Amino acid sequence: MHEETVGSKIVKWVLIGVSVLFLVVMLLLPLATVISEALRDGWKTYQAAVTDKYTVKAVLLTLEATAIAVGVNTVFGVFAALAVTKYQFRGKKVLTTLIDVPVTISPIIAGLIFLLTFGRQSVIYPLLHDLGIHVVFTVPGIVLATIFVTFPFVSRELIPVLESQGTDEEEAAALMGANAWTIFRKVTFPHIKWALLYGVVLCAARAMGEFGAVSVLSGHLRGRTNTLPLHVEILFNEFQYVPAFAASSILVLMAIVILVIRSLIEHRGGKRDS
Repeated sequence: MHEETVGSKIVKWVLIGVSVLFLVVMLLLPLATVISEALRDGWKTYQAAVTDKYTVKAVLLTLEATAIAVGVNTVFGVFAALAVTKYQFRGKKVLTTLIDVPVTISPIIAGLIFLLTFGRQSVIYPLLHDLGIHVVFTVPGIVLATIFVTFPFVSRELIPVLESQGTDEEEAAALMGANAWTIFRKVTFPHIKWALLYGVVLCAARAMGEFGAVSVLSGHLRGRTNTLPLHVEILFNEFQYVPAFAASSILVLMAIVILVIRSLIEHRGGKRDS
């Protein structure tokens, strides 16, 4: 028994040590490098870099694309998850497979697909041009690409929760005369609210950091179609390392803010549930 106890303790501390070492090397050291490099030339240089007009425009565009993508994908994710878990219909497996497509396709390939679909060589381009719809090298193209690469995150968090919940409670509520909206608000939503929140957080984090598909569709028009990750790439390629790391630190801070907001909401929600 003593040998088993000692052995289990050794295994425990080895696992903890490996996990901590991995987190330090893969997470903490890169974050520390970003912050230290951003502040290498002092606070004034950092402040000038993050308040540069092109950086500010890149931040605003990133927030705009993220907000739209999160809003669209939240609605789509809830609808898709409810359709897959609560109803039986032909093509259900096809829908489930299509939800996973953005995860399996490289973002660069996704950008090229949109470029071929909406670019000048597309068969529908004359129609889009006549209607005044421009996708390639415009903000709508960036938003469309961001939505595409992030739309599985919300639905994929909700589907397992809804499947484990079953349909007994909704059926009982329907028999008692509740309408569809009341059933969703009073019965379904309380079970999925934390999974929905987690999916929204993942969607937002992924949208803020999207690079591949956006890079193909943006055209790298500085001050117009450059999101923050693209702006960082341009600065780095121009050997402006301190401004590049300063802009990168904004992405780090945005991610931290999202995690803090999520933690606060979960904490308050946990208190109400208890």
